[in-house]
Amino acid sequence: GGDVPWIVVTALQEMMDAANASLSMAPGLTWAVIDGLLEWGTPEQHATYLPKLVSGEWAGTMNLTEAQAGSDVGALTAKAVPAGDGTWRLQGTKIYISWGDHDATENIIHLVLARTPDAPPGTKGISMFIVPKVLVNPDGSLGERNDVATVSVEHKLGIHASPTCLLEYGGQSDGAVAYLIGPERGGMKAMFTMMNNARIGVGVSGVALGDLAYQAARAYAMERVQGRPIEGERGDPIIGHADIRRMLMTMKAYTEAARALAFATAAAVDRSRRSEDEEAKTSAQLRADLLTPIVKAWPTDLASTIASLAIQVFGGMGYIEETGVAQVYRDARISSIYEGTNGIQAIDLVGRKLPSAGGAVVMAFFSEISGFLAELENAGDEFASMHSGLAAALGQLQQATGWLAANGMEDPNQALAGATPYLEMFGLVAGGYYLARSAVIARRLTEDGNADVPFLEAKIVTARFYCEQLLPRTAGLAPSVTAGKRDLFALDTGQF
Repeated sequence: GGDVPWIVVTALQEMMDAANASLSMAPGLTWAVIDGLLEWGTPEQHATYLPKLVSGEWAGTMNLTEAQAGSDVGALTAKAVPAGDGTWRLQGTKIYISWGDHDATENIIHLVLARTPDAPPGTKGISMFIVPKVLVNPDGSLGERNDVATVSVEHKLGIHASPTCLLEYGGQSDGAVAYLIGPERGGMKAMFTMMNNARIGVGVSGVALGDLAYQAARAYAMERVQGRPIEGERGDPIIGHADIRRMLMTMKAYTEAARALAFATAAAVDRSRRSEDEEAKTSAQLRADLLTPIVKAWPTDLASTIASLAIQVFGGMGYIEETGVAQVYRDARISSIYEGTNGIQAIDLVGRKLPSAGGAVVMAFFSEISGFLAELENAGDEFASMHSGLAAALGQLQQATGWLAANGMEDPNQALAGATPYLEMFGLVAGGYYLARSAVIARRLTEDGNADVPFLEAKIVTARFYCEQLLPRTAGLAPSVTAGKRDLFALDTGQF
């Protein structure tokens, strides 16, 4: 409600997610509902729902998934029929509804996808509806309970403090009272208004959980005594061991790269909304569109990797629940599935975002990195390995992009077979680019007499470690991107 820039919201969200990933989902989903209402709601719907949602007195949820319609949203069967008074009656069952029912707020505003009479099959026949848990009277007070029932609460691997519900609409009547939002059969456009921001949010959650795991591992490594470091005394903490430092640096570098990518995407969203130049707004929106599947998928995959490394730093104690890092590992795993699985994000990147504007959007991003490489080359010897590492990785990514473009047009499966390793390549390069930029700025700040020299020097070392030891992984991913579909489809289903 404060018209805060998205990049500030992103920074705040990371703190909330790190504090409690389960609890932070409640305001996160409510933000998505607010976005949907702002974009598609009528003035009357704004007046009825937004003040209480913005204040946090009410919460919001997104109701998309059904048992037979997960990623394939077009297969949903929930239906809504006109009631003759401007409202609708909605019947159906939705599963995996995060924060679907609770008493933390006095009302919950569900945004529900359903089909209307005579709607065509697939996604073209889907509409979106507002379905309050408790009906709202004309004066804004709460009225009767709507026909929305919680059938069960899921038992999950992680995020145990988030009630994930199976909801039944209209099970005790001719349907739950519902209000159409946006045009009839325009539900998918309305959904993506919420989904795109939610994808960035899930990526930020991956950053937060990675950083939480890193903080725990760092603290433990500074106090745990085990063995004698080569350059130390018996009784020194394990942070003196080279392999412990390797794991901590890997966690730190990945986390900072993923955070930089998330912030850059949020900044692009802000420019797309706030720039006074229409051409700049359009360019920023295209940049945000390009980076969104990457910022959703790459940091959330990294969250599981980083949490696993944290368990390794703890050793046997990491596998014990009382230390807390096992919970981070469990909580992080769902983020690769939320808001479209990471495989779907890779398909979106390769199938939709790379061809956008005839490839001009991705080429503009590559050109930006190339332009920075010229600056990096002249930044001094301490940046030499960053320059060579980033230049090599960018070249590999450009070659892989060209292969996908050339082969994917003839046979989409050729490109889709390499989509996931390609997204990882893209994330690695983008993360390296933003880390190297931060390193150059850090050096400039130290030369200008900035007082926080240890922090700034750590930025430079972290970026160099990333470019020397993590970024070269792009070379190993390139063959997977360009291998094509042959071996993936060589076995019949029985041979699996």
